[in-house]
Amino acid sequence: MKKWVIALSTAASLLALSACNSGDSEVIVETKAGDITKEEFYNAMKERFGKDVIRDLVHEKVLSKEFKVTDKEIEKEMENLKKMYGPQYEIAVQQNGEQAIRDMVKLDLLRQKAAMKDVKVTEKEMKKYYDEYKPKIKASHILVDDEKTANEIKAKLDKGEDFAKLAKEYSKDPGSAKNGGDLGWFGSGEMVKEFEDAAYALKVGEISKPVKSEYGYHIIKVTDKEKKKSFEQMKEEIEFELKKSKLDPAKVQSEVEKLVKKADVKVNDDQLKEVFESGEKK
Repeated sequence: MKKWVIALSTAASLLALSACNSGDSEVIVETKAGDITKEEFYNAMKERFGKDVIRDLVHEKVLSKEFKVTDKEIEKEMENLKKMYGPQYEIAVQQNGEQAIRDMVKLDLLRQKAAMKDVKVTEKEMKKYYDEYKPKIKASHILVDDEKTANEIKAKLDKGEDFAKLAKEYSKDPGSAKNGGDLGWFGSGEMVKEFEDAAYALKVGEISKPVKSEYGYHIIKVTDKEKKKSFEQMKEEIEFELKKSKLDPAKVQSEVEKLVKKADVKVNDDQLKEVFESGEKK
């Protein structure tokens, strides 16, 4: 979450910088203590965020010439963010705007595609991935410390009491309790084994018996499940995911730097020249 929130802040700064022109003396804020001009605002934004913004702008310009990212690909990644982060995603939209998220997702996909161009995957690898793939599910839970309390809550649920209401009252998981126990969407490997095994064994709407894990006792309710598509329908997605799994940050950075160097980037602003002078700096 932290990584893409930082990226969103950079994207928001990019929008602010692009709205300003250096040398513009137009007053954008008036105070009794003195006015603030567009030039002052631009210089302050450049000082604080300029290196990150110029790097992102150059990457998008250079990578977009060689690689294409479709609206469908962006929408898929945004849906993944929504499912993964739930309420946190909505907060990020409110704070930064949806366009900033789209810009961040597009740039991230461009960087990945640049690093993936020479990565190979076999048909055997793809078939194995498909056979082991479990579609994502959406679930809620109530987490308590002891089995006795868990059994008491399960008895109340069996009598028809509301799951969300009981989660708010009893669950010790603060992140989900306030949302009625909702954990959002998750896939294989994202939860502890005991929880995952129990959740995937449930039908939509079904509630588990108390499940013990290292965190305590869970009562799980599955609220939705994705349907597993055919191998042919998933083939392109599987290839992308397998290639992505073979990447590491150093590989991504190295491939992007090669393309930037090939593009013969020249930064004319003295304050920002060092960004591309001797390799990209963090």
